[in-house]
Amino acid sequence: MIHRRLIGFLLIVALAAIPAFAQQSDPSLLSLERLFTLEEFAGDSFKGERWVGGGAAYTMLEKSTTTKDKHDLVRYETESGKRSVLVSAERLISAGQSAQLDIENYAWSANGQKLLIFTNSKRVWRQNTRGDYWVLELATGKLTKLGGDAKPSTLMFAKFSPDGALAGYVRDNNLYVENLGSGKITRLTSDGSRTIINGTFDWVYEEELDLRDGWRWSPDGKSVAYWQLDAEGVRDFYLINDTDELYPKIIPVQYPKAGTTNSAGRVGVVSAEGGATRWLEVPGDPRNNYIARMNWAASSTELVLQQLNRLQNTNRVFIGDARSGQVKNILTDRDDAWLDIHGDDIEWIESGKRFIWVSEQDGWRHVYVMSRDGGSQKLITNGAFDVISVEGVDEAGGWLYYTASPENATQRYLYHVRLDGEGKPERVTPAGQAGTHTYNVSPLAGWAFHTYSTFTAPPRIELVRLPQHATARVLVENEALKEKLGKLRRCAVEFFRVVVADGVELDGWIIKPPNFDPSKKYPILFHVYGEPAGQTVVDRWGGPRSLWHQMLAQQGYLVASVDNRGTPAPRGRAWRKSIYRQIGSLSSQDQSAAARAICRRPYVDSSRVAIWGWSGGGEGSLSAIFRYPDVYGTAMAVAPVTDMRYYDTIYQERYMGLPQENAEDYKRCSPITYADQLKGNLLVVHGTGDDNVHYQNTEALINALVAANKPFTMMAYPNRSHGINEGTNTTRHVYELLTRYLREHVPPGPR
Repeated sequence: MIHRRLIGFLLIVALAAIPAFAQQSDPSLLSLERLFTLEEFAGDSFKGERWVGGGAAYTMLEKSTTTKDKHDLVRYETESGKRSVLVSAERLISAGQSAQLDIENYAWSANGQKLLIFTNSKRVWRQNTRGDYWVLELATGKLTKLGGDAKPSTLMFAKFSPDGALAGYVRDNNLYVENLGSGKITRLTSDGSRTIINGTFDWVYEEELDLRDGWRWSPDGKSVAYWQLDAEGVRDFYLINDTDELYPKIIPVQYPKAGTTNSAGRVGVVSAEGGATRWLEVPGDPRNNYIARMNWAASSTELVLQQLNRLQNTNRVFIGDARSGQVKNILTDRDDAWLDIHGDDIEWIESGKRFIWVSEQDGWRHVYVMSRDGGSQKLITNGAFDVISVEGVDEAGGWLYYTASPENATQRYLYHVRLDGEGKPERVTPAGQAGTHTYNVSPLAGWAFHTYSTFTAPPRIELVRLPQHATARVLVENEALKEKLGKLRRCAVEFFRVVVADGVELDGWIIKPPNFDPSKKYPILFHVYGEPAGQTVVDRWGGPRSLWHQMLAQQGYLVASVDNRGTPAPRGRAWRKSIYRQIGSLSSQDQSAAARAICRRPYVDSSRVAIWGWSGGGEGSLSAIFRYPDVYGTAMAVAPVTDMRYYDTIYQERYMGLPQENAEDYKRCSPITYADQLKGNLLVVHGTGDDNVHYQNTEALINALVAANKPFTMMAYPNRSHGINEGTNTTRHVYELLTRYLREHVPPGPR
């Protein structure tokens, strides 16, 4: 028999072993269970909004009150708010089917009489872009599945023709057009294969140029323009799936690593009735140039294309004749570093005589109005500030709407300016609402869906009238989430600027523990990204990751983040382009200088400093602890790029140039080069099925650390992709791992 005192002793030991970050019943405390298992702080959303009639009405998806886990399609009159259910979930059952279709996405025909429904989707790289398409005739309720004998979940990017009589789509890398009256299917291309890709894109075009839907109806509906990629010569990277079957499954992914062969891209036009394709005669080697954007040039006879050279420092705009294939270069933009593609397509005004163009040619990201032939241009957003994005054009009223934040790079506001360039820009977002404001502006720019959030306040979505910004009604209030947040033991958040080398000021934020005592010293965790693809220091709602940071603060940590030079903050071209050929180098230099400055604050314990990040932030974490071991004692790197040569052509060459031309820069900027300088604690986390930042990166790092006899900890998640979120409990497990490692190596609490 076990003695009662021994039982008591064992119970005390067991209780002491339970980590402080385990389940909490206290509603004032955040926990991993509440964040990632119960998802208590998910909040409400606004789903599937579509403007109708230029903004006179809008449709959206609302949860069905009669059918579990399904949605009704609802219409609202914008002015009055009158609501009507256009398509109830009960209607979405076709002949021979027993369950309703789930609307994942949808589109209206131009006359509003037909609805195109996307459902049963499957993931293609990052997004679910392959699935089934159904057409619903509103008058009769008839449901028809597109694709004929196509296998389930094999159609992509279906679209109605302008007159609604036809639907086109991509299937197995070929383009098809289906007559919605007769059901006749016409195959427009027949050469589609694993290496000949029609109407969609390969991995790298999708990931780095944000191109997925690769075809366009002509305005008259008689022709189709489309991209074709020839991926012959692009080497396969092999992912190994060890867990789904008895024997490993090899998954080849066409993935061009920096300096290697790209797909060859071209654009052609084919009749909607079938026949030969007329290819546009775009100059230059198609394997060493990218057609980054393409659409019809406000007519059915001409196309407009944007062509980036391989270094992505020259963007040539061409007008192409759809009948002859001849093209004319109407505009060329250049930069000593790189050029970004702004927006989805060129926006035409004045019946196609002019178009909106965004350029950094004067040192700031500004909007210009260009003539169709490129012969004249007019700057319309003059001033020492960046336009973050163009939101809409009120051509009738003569206004351009755009997002900017001239005084504070961490915030976002709506402005408008005259299209003729006269007068000064005016702020449309009301004063006294510091934070981040985003807008979905109606086609005629009379209305907008306005979303407002801050670092500590979740999104509020409302319908506003423009340009007055008058609220017509609130669409999402998130009251339940706000109530939960209001019960939390709150952590103070401070936005600040910190001075580093040569007087450069970096934006940052810091979260402080509840009951913060400035006379004591606290450990600090830095969150880093640091590359041109993302900004971490923004005054907006950050969701579960931000709340995880607040959970750590509740446990006694300072949590901070700093945006180094080269991040895409609206602070001018020189700020953003300073990182050219210095990713990993300039970024870690700025980050470490900021960390040193912050550690001089009297309440920061410089002996307990950690850094963590994901993807580019994983690279940033490694560069920090390898290069500056005197600053950082612990690093947690998730899905890191360890050698710049291992990443893809479009991203890495955009910011680093070609490795054949500057191999030394690639070596100098790669964290693996400095692995032998590791002195502190290192955790490396990676998914073995990562098609983006390959697990190869972590394996190469392991070899380097082993060769240098450096101790470290690692966690491999079998068959998980870059987000490490597939499978039951995976996200919770990742954050529990990070939390546990941090607590073990950087003890929380003041001293």
